[in-house]
Amino acid sequence: MPKDKDDGGWKKFVWNSDTGEFLGRTGGSWAKIGFFYLIFYGCLAGVFVGTIQAMLLTLSSYKPTWQDRVAPPGLTHTPRSEKQEMTFNLNDVESFLPYTKALKDFLAQYDDDKQSDPTKFEDCGAEPADYKHRGDLDSDVGSRRACRFSRSLLGPCSGIEDRTYGFQEGKPCVIVKLNRVVNFRPRPPLSNESIPLDAQSKVQPYVVPLFCANKRDEDAGKVGEVKYHGIAGGFPLQYYPYYGKLLHPQYLQPLVALQFTNLTMNTEVRIECKVFGENIHYHDKDRYQGRFDIKLKINNL
Repeated sequence: MPKDKDDGGWKKFVWNSDTGEFLGRTGGSWAKIGFFYLIFYGCLAGVFVGTIQAMLLTLSSYKPTWQDRVAPPGLTHTPRSEKQEMTFNLNDVESFLPYTKALKDFLAQYDDDKQSDPTKFEDCGAEPADYKHRGDLDSDVGSRRACRFSRSLLGPCSGIEDRTYGFQEGKPCVIVKLNRVVNFRPRPPLSNESIPLDAQSKVQPYVVPLFCANKRDEDAGKVGEVKYHGIAGGFPLQYYPYYGKLLHPQYLQPLVALQFTNLTMNTEVRIECKVFGENIHYHDKDRYQGRFDIKLKINNL
C-alpha cells in the first residue's frame, strides 16, 4: 500500500474535513457524549458526597460513636522498655538513666505551675471522692475544668527531691495510669470475692484499687514490699469521667507510683499489676487490659 495512502488513513480518522468529524465523531456527537458523562459522573459525585454527609450527621464531635472495639481500660506504666524488661546496675548511672529520663519527661506535665490556671483546673481534694459531674458530654458550652494532680502526691517517686526516682538506691519507681476512655466511669469492686486476699485491704469507697504481686510462683518472696503512692494508692473517682480532647483538653489522669523497696538483687523478678473494678476486665490476648506485667532485675555486682 502506498505510503501517502497510509498517512491519509490515520490523518483522516483524526480529522475528516469532508464530514467534519474529529476522531470519528462530529461536534454534535462529542457534545452529546460529553454532556452524558458530565451528568453521569456528577450523579456519582452527588451520591458520594451525600453518603459522607449522611454519615457525618451520625457522628458526635464529643464522643466516639462506636466504641465496640475499645476494651476499657488499658493499664500502662512509665518507664516502658523493650519486652517490658527493666534491668540496671546500681553502680552504673548510665544503665538507669533512660528510665529516670522517661519518668522526668512524663511527670513534667504534672508540674504545679502548669496547673495554676483556675479557668482550666480545679482542686478536687487529696482524698477519694465521687465522680465529678461537669455537664453533658454532648454539650458545647465551653471546655471542662480538670482536677489538679500534684506530682508531690507521688512522694519519693515524684522526682522533686530524688531525681533518680529511687533507682540509685535500688528502690525503683514505676508510674501507673489508666488509659483515657471518653465518658468511662470506673466502678470500685462491690465485694472482695474476685480480689486476692493480700489486696482486699486496699478496697475502699470512691477509689479503684491497684495491686502488684509476683507473676510466677517461683518469684514468691522475691518481690518484697511494694509501696503505693498517690491518692489512696489507686485511681479516685473524682477524676472521672473524661470528656475528650475537645471539651477536656487539659485533662490529667490520676497516677499511682509503685516503689519496689526490697527486690531480690541479681535476680530477674516478674511482677504483675492489676486494677480491680466492677467494669474492668482482663483478656488473655491483651496483656494491658486492666493489667500489665514487668520484669525487673537489679544488679549490684
